[in-house]
Amino acid sequence: MTDDHDGVPELLAAWAFGALQPADEKTVSAHLAGCESCAAEAEQLRETVRLLDVPPGAASAKASGAASPAARGGSTAVSQNGSAAAGAMGDGSAGTSVGGGSTGADGVLAAGADSVLALALRARPAVPRVAAHAVPYAAAVAGLRALLREVADGHGPWGTPVVHDWDVRDTVGHLIAADEQLAVRLGLATHTPPSRIAEDTPWEEAWNTRTADVIAYERTRDPEETVAAWSARAAALLATPEARDPERAAHATTLMGVRLPVADHFVVRGFEAWIHTDDIGRALGITVPPPPDAHLWQLVRLAVRILGMALGPTAPPVLFAVTGGAGDTEWVLGSEDEAVRGELVLDAVDFCLLVGGRYTPDEVPRGTAGDEDAVRNVLERAAALSWL
Repeated sequence: MTDDHDGVPELLAAWAFGALQPADEKTVSAHLAGCESCAAEAEQLRETVRLLDVPPGAASAKASGAASPAARGGSTAVSQNGSAAAGAMGDGSAGTSVGGGSTGADGVLAAGADSVLALALRARPAVPRVAAHAVPYAAAVAGLRALLREVADGHGPWGTPVVHDWDVRDTVGHLIAADEQLAVRLGLATHTPPSRIAEDTPWEEAWNTRTADVIAYERTRDPEETVAAWSARAAALLATPEARDPERAAHATTLMGVRLPVADHFVVRGFEAWIHTDDIGRALGITVPPPPDAHLWQLVRLAVRILGMALGPTAPPVLFAVTGGAGDTEWVLGSEDEAVRGELVLDAVDFCLLVGGRYTPDEVPRGTAGDEDAVRNVLERAAALSWL
């Protein structure tokens, strides 16, 4: 990840058209994984390209009046597929680069893109921005899209084992199933195949069954279709009124056995999208940065609340401190009627990885003091929250 914005904003238009040189594509993708503002702008630009139905690389043709050989040979995934997901993914392959230099820097493509985008933005309303509760999910989606483009560009096979018995495509298929619960609750359609889960099915069984069904279906399709389906579902979730309006997202609903405001369920979606992006990155040997501090602490605060509910009011009280980022924060978990028995300190990322099931209680780096059993109880309850 890089926090350096220098040069990246100027490359975003070319990125949206899938027309960057490989080196610039890699730089922009890494930056978008960790930069909320650039990721939001990039997503808006790519959505505009989709609305225009402009194949990657075609921007230079609009700018110069004649498509270059590279542009004519570039990916036409947007127009061929015609789906919102395909447009959102863009499939910006190396073969779509235009000219001999960095297309984002030479100004030719940028001029064409700016012209096309200006026409589009005059003709269509801007893509609405999401509210704060949905920002971690939007950023995680942007990060996973960027990573999956690395796979599509041949930097890693789709069949690479990732987690459980899933490969890259299966992991994306799982996210389709995982996002579906919130999506359906917000009025969106179910994914194919139709759900065969009875209404009174325990949520863990329903979760596993639906994941297995969706993954089995996605294994009959091309990986790019799976990615397109996931991307379309994510875009649809972020386009719901509940993603943009905190008041509408304030009503509570029960998903995965936990009753939370819809706003918190968006944070959960961001949590899971990041965890699985990290899974895929590790499998491919590509470093995935943690969420930006503001997003990370949204995940931490929600996880601590859920952990407190899981421990209940009679657990031996433990002073729990989470460190990292802008500062440390402490909570007392467990009984309010007893003196604190133990102390536990975890790094923010490590805590999230513990809750996400990527650390066991024995493995997670920590600082402890006092009653070891009380501290162990907190660690085991945190690890037991994992449903990923």
